Amino acid sequence: MASVQDVLSALAIFSRAPDKASLDHANVWLQDFQHSRDAWATCNVLLLSPEAPVPAKLFAAQTFRTKVTYDLHEMNESDVFQLRDTLVTALETYHAGPRTIMVQLCLAISGLALQLSAWEDPVQNMIDSFGRNPATVPALLQFLTILPEELNSTKRVSLLSMYMQATGVTPAVQGQIFRCLSSWLAAGEVTASSLAQTPLLPYAFNALESDELFDAAVAVVCDLIHETQEIEDNMQVIEVVVPRIISLKPKLTELKDDPEKIRGFARIFTEAGETYRSLLLHHPETFFPIVDAIGVCSAYSDLDIVPITFHFWMRLAQSIGKRSSVSPPFIDAYKALIGELPVFRHVMGDTLKDCCYVLGADTCLLSTYDLITTALKRGPSAISWQEIEAPLFAMRSMGAEVDPTDDKAVPKIMDLIPSLPLHPRVRYAALLIISRYTEWINRHPDYIPYQLQYISAGFEDSDTEVNAAAGQALKFLCQDCRRHLVDFLPQLHTFLATMGSKLGQDEKIQVYEAIAYVISAMPMEQAAQSLRTFSLEILAHVHMIATRPTQATKEELYAVGCKFDVVFTEIRADKMRLTTGGLENLEVMLGVIDTFGDELPAACQNSSQEAWLFFEPFIAKYGSEYSICERTTRVLRFGLTFFGTTVKPILPSILKQMSAAFEVTGFSSYLWIVGKIVGRFGNEEDPTLRTAYKDVFERSSQKMVLLLQEKAPGEIPDVMEDYLQMLLQMIEYAPDIFFPSFAFPIAFRAAMAALTVVHSDIIFAALDLIRNILTHDSLAPPSSVPPPPKFPIYAAAIRPVVEKEGVELTGYLLAGLSTPIVVTIFRVVASLWQVQLLSWLPTVLQQLPTTSVPDQTKTQFLADMNSALQSKEYDKVKYAIIALHRASRKARERRRAGPLDA
Repeated sequence: MASVQDVLSALAIFSRAPDKASLDHANVWLQDFQHSRDAWATCNVLLLSPEAPVPAKLFAAQTFRTKVTYDLHEMNESDVFQLRDTLVTALETYHAGPRTIMVQLCLAISGLALQLSAWEDPVQNMIDSFGRNPATVPALLQFLTILPEELNSTKRVSLLSMYMQATGVTPAVQGQIFRCLSSWLAAGEVTASSLAQTPLLPYAFNALESDELFDAAVAVVCDLIHETQEIEDNMQVIEVVVPRIISLKPKLTELKDDPEKIRGFARIFTEAGETYRSLLLHHPETFFPIVDAIGVCSAYSDLDIVPITFHFWMRLAQSIGKRSSVSPPFIDAYKALIGELPVFRHVMGDTLKDCCYVLGADTCLLSTYDLITTALKRGPSAISWQEIEAPLFAMRSMGAEVDPTDDKAVPKIMDLIPSLPLHPRVRYAALLIISRYTEWINRHPDYIPYQLQYISAGFEDSDTEVNAAAGQALKFLCQDCRRHLVDFLPQLHTFLATMGSKLGQDEKIQVYEAIAYVISAMPMEQAAQSLRTFSLEILAHVHMIATRPTQATKEELYAVGCKFDVVFTEIRADKMRLTTGGLENLEVMLGVIDTFGDELPAACQNSSQEAWLFFEPFIAKYGSEYSICERTTRVLRFGLTFFGTTVKPILPSILKQMSAAFEVTGFSSYLWIVGKIVGRFGNEEDPTLRTAYKDVFERSSQKMVLLLQEKAPGEIPDVMEDYLQMLLQMIEYAPDIFFPSFAFPIAFRAAMAALTVVHSDIIFAALDLIRNILTHDSLAPPSSVPPPPKFPIYAAAIRPVVEKEGVELTGYLLAGLSTPIVVTIFRVVASLWQVQLLSWLPTVLQQLPTTSVPDQTKTQFLADMNSALQSKEYDKVKYAIIALHRASRKARERRRAGPLDA
């Protein structure tokens, strides 16, 4: 039996702040102690010993709570009643605190009350024990907060009312009463109607005058309002509550300098507005003051308070939109919201859309337009840039609601943009408007030349945010107006040639993407020739660097493909960030255009072979640079989609280069491309191509052996994932290569190793592969239909591998999750390797730590599996695994909480 001193010694380690190893050892010891039967008696001594330190008493209370939750089965019924008396006695001892101990004891007693059916009336017993002495009432309230089920609604509120009105009740107890009441309201344990018939309702509103009780009172009032959402059933309560809510409105002026109080009132008014939304619309003469109060909160200067109201305005707008007519006060309320945009433009975007929904987009846009024109009339020296920028931001937010055929407001805005001040923040906001209104511009193409001029000027601005906004505007303009911009492609080409060197890479990407959208709108032959022109300009740089005898500089590699930027911070080690160049631009263009269809235009028929002549020497020379690997493989991926079947002649060469590059570097992206090729062209019967599949499978598997000898699977998750994805394609499209190869056992072991990686995508890919292997049709029982000629070869490859790795595989499966795929795998193993599985299980179960799988659970699982296998009822395997994992999860969750967690 663990002694009291042993526990005290372990707990003392945490107060000395020793090394991590000592802390971990003490933590594990205490967890093991909590799992033991000795903990009941030892903690009883600790909890009731006057000499024990407070941390030890808290630990004892926590242990009782944990053991009541998980280990009550260890005690017989008479001992459980003795335990109840011990816990109640302890609560009497600690009714005044420390509060942490009191809370843990209440949790333990409530857990006991829920499980001990022979305890006939636990709540009444607790009321009798703790409800008669004002000093012990807080302990009773804590217990009732946790366990209100045994009291009916009327009795609950009557009990709280009695304590609220008791002589000498303190604000601390009143606060606890409100918290208890709020908890019951939220849980549905107290009805609004029962509360309205007691003094608790006026007490809650009166408590809003108290600094000490304000927060608790706000919570109760909000919960009460929420519980009246069934309007017809709670109309009598609403008639009592609403006048009290409206009477709070003057407080918004009276307490305007106290943001915490305003926050509370904003919660109350907003809760009332949302709950009584239908009443607001049907009876505005009575309920509109609530809307008015919410409007005051929306105009408050604290940006943390304003968003509390947004959901109300959205829901109200939706309701108004369903009505044939709208009362004028509601129109005025939404107009007032628009008036607040100069202050709140960055947080009111969605609410401005709600205003459009109620008032109409043209009305809202013209209101913001008038703000700008009024300001401009005062002259440049008399206005600030903020006066112009704020309405522009509002226009952008409202853009989603604009009708592309609008001829009232948007033309005025578009005509206004060229005359706006040249301040960077104004230009930035105006460019974002162009980005947002490109669908409208597509219907009004006469504006395109002017917009292109404004966008072009944005690229020349010294402010990088303006440059970025210009790139975004050009991208969306070309995306939505592509057909109108076909004739502008030479102009865009010239712009790129003259301005390209001055643009940052992010802006270049957007320009190339914009150009790709225009190309995609051209007739196919013209589009193919244009794409070829832009692509060859990029590939020419690739070819030049790849074929010259000297190594390229970092700057040259940056321009062509990618480079590493090393970023140092005070709190992190160096971090690699890809900065992209020409190949990224090509990738973006191919991503937009995607494909020209099954039949490529003449200009592209041989382009894949030509492009590979550029890429192959470039990868061979610079493919050991991680950034070059990432960029080139992504371009290759888009190229496979774009060129389609015309790439078949070069696939063996690509696969050979990918294989060689992976052998040298171990970079996962080379395997990623292999998987994409096999998935796209795996059914091709070309002998040269299938030989290339075999070569890349075996060479990459041998490289995996070396990598896993040097590093744990969790250290190379990207390699594990892409290798597994390649294998999944292999087993699907090339089983004649996959199974007979010497690399198959390597692949199987790699899949098992992947099960140790804490990465769900990798684990499921590994499980998919293992399932596909074990459920392969070649392992099916003999039938009257002869199997395909290669199936015996496949089966002869699979069986010895599974039998050799069976113990380890079973261990991984039992230590993991009980997902359907794991159950499927286990069921297949049970049916095909029944004898072997029964010999594997004892060894595997012995290896599982008792901290995650208790011995009792292991014994039961082994018995269940024996029964299922002996009777050949393989469906019962599923239930055995689920039961094992459920018990294991419960044990892990218990330990994860930690012995000292409250």
